[in-house]
Amino acid sequence: MSSNYVTSQDMKLEVVVIPVADVDRSKDFYKTLGWRLDADFPGENGFRVVQFTPPGSQASIIFGKGVSLAERGSVQGLYLIVYDIEAARAELVERGVEVSEVFHDIGGIFHHAGTEGRVPGPDPKRGDYASYASFSDPDGNGWILQEPAQLATTLHNHPNLYVVQMDVTQEDHVQEAVKQGIARFGRVDVLVNK
Repeated sequence: MSSNYVTSQDMKLEVVVIPVADVDRSKDFYKTLGWRLDADFPGENGFRVVQFTPPGSQASIIFGKGVSLAERGSVQGLYLIVYDIEAARAELVERGVEVSEVFHDIGGIFHHAGTEGRVPGPDPKRGDYASYASFSDPDGNGWILQEPAQLATTLHNHPNLYVVQMDVTQEDHVQEAVKQGIARFGRVDVLVNK
């Protein structure tokens, strides 16, 4: 098989199933993160499917009863891309989540598994995708915050752009972002939802 194979069909990652022991405890945890609860469907014989979506994400997580045979806590390296790693970390801490300090990897390419090779603080060169923070859900499933620093810096420092992370399904979030844009520029010409 050629490594240059290109498909004509989009293949978008939609759902990651994570194994948990206590569905209600996990549901409370992901609510605490501020993620959108998309579904909580009970089925026969205790079967249950719960789906959450992180703010701004097109992919969701599913957990429940009878949806995975994997050991609880066995899913590691679930990446959440954030445009301001310090602010994202601070928000999670404010919500009561235990989050590592921001770190970069000793090798500078991609962080090592676990805590090996972690150097405190963001990447000194503020390289793209080189600064991280980590946290786990109550079952030990591991999440990584990762910052695309150059893009964030470019967008946030552009004099004619105002970048805000929000949940576009929440009308009050949209109204607040528009209000902030008008306060900064006097008007809003274009809104882009990405």
